[in-house]
Amino acid sequence: MTAVIETEEHKALRAAVAALGTRYGREYLAKVVRGGGHPDELWAEAAKLGYLGVNLPEEYGGGGGGIAELSIVLEELGAAGSPLLMMVVSPAICGTVIARFGTEEQKRTWLPGLADGTKTMAFGITEPDAGSNSHRITTTARRDSDSEGGGWILTGRKVFISGVDIADATLIVGRTEDARTGKLKPCLFIVPRDAEGFRRSVIDMEVQAAEKQFELVLDDVRLPADALVGDEDAGLLQLFAGLNPERIMTAAFAIGMGRYALARAVDYAKARSVWKAPIGAHQAIAHPLAQAHIELELARLMMQKAAHLYDQGDDFGAGEAANIAKYAAAEACVKAVDQAVHTLGGNGLTREYGLGSLVTAARVARIAPVSREMILNFVSHQTLGLPKSY
Repeated sequence: MTAVIETEEHKALRAAVAALGTRYGREYLAKVVRGGGHPDELWAEAAKLGYLGVNLPEEYGGGGGGIAELSIVLEELGAAGSPLLMMVVSPAICGTVIARFGTEEQKRTWLPGLADGTKTMAFGITEPDAGSNSHRITTTARRDSDSEGGGWILTGRKVFISGVDIADATLIVGRTEDARTGKLKPCLFIVPRDAEGFRRSVIDMEVQAAEKQFELVLDDVRLPADALVGDEDAGLLQLFAGLNPERIMTAAFAIGMGRYALARAVDYAKARSVWKAPIGAHQAIAHPLAQAHIELELARLMMQKAAHLYDQGDDFGAGEAANIAKYAAAEACVKAVDQAVHTLGGNGLTREYGLGSLVTAARVARIAPVSREMILNFVSHQTLGLPKSY
């Protein structure tokens, strides 16, 4: 592939989003979290400026760009200390799947709202007993014999589903039976938040975030035929069309967080003087910060490669790159946050500097939406051709 070089438009987008993020910053987000609310003001302004739907088709109110542009938006908001986690879910996963595989009616119903921020969609795949093994998903969809239009009945459970309380609907991954083989295959369904039998309960999390996590119960949820997104026989293709952007955007989230922590540490190391020179003059402080910067930049390059491949329609190539980008970004983020806290010493754990909460938050990118061990499995099997143990 050709080298991934940011265009002047990309650079301008970075600068504009960075300016928006700076106007809000970490204190804004921390205040929202402490109050148990959501970053509605930032979400609305980002939408008004066209940032939330920058990856969605222009004919449905989007910016006509791709995941490359959307990842820039999330990274820069994160670097300013005010990331919007629901960008990973609503425009990146759900918006992309509907734009690529949805019916014309689904596109016109959902995409304009996802682009302008007036509608939000959650994504439900993880289950209590399935984890990273999508073949063990037990949420099933069967035909509704009582429905004149050939509707569906969904039954199952989901866990660790973000933002269901603010989402107008959840894109649920279920499984239907293949009439020829009898085997279950994945399919995607749009489940409105007020659907009968669709219940949610908050999971009590240690991590501090505006976006709450939920356990979902689907108790014979009846849906119309047009709740199915795309072709019933192309479930895996459609599923991974959403999972690759999810990994790329998770990388952007992690890189932004790492950059924020690193910037705070660098500022502190320049100003903090214990002896004659600022502590940043000492290599024991300077070198780990330089290494953190290098690793974040390398992760960003892989993220840009993954986004480029995805936007060019190379789903297979994007799969490998997206997984590697997510892995590299998560590792770089954790190291950057840890080093930032060490640089500040006791101040690194005070609320004033806003780094202590990132110690827990940084770990999220290591385990979600897929663990680093499963990424290593993917690379060892798919890239290196090594045999599986499972």
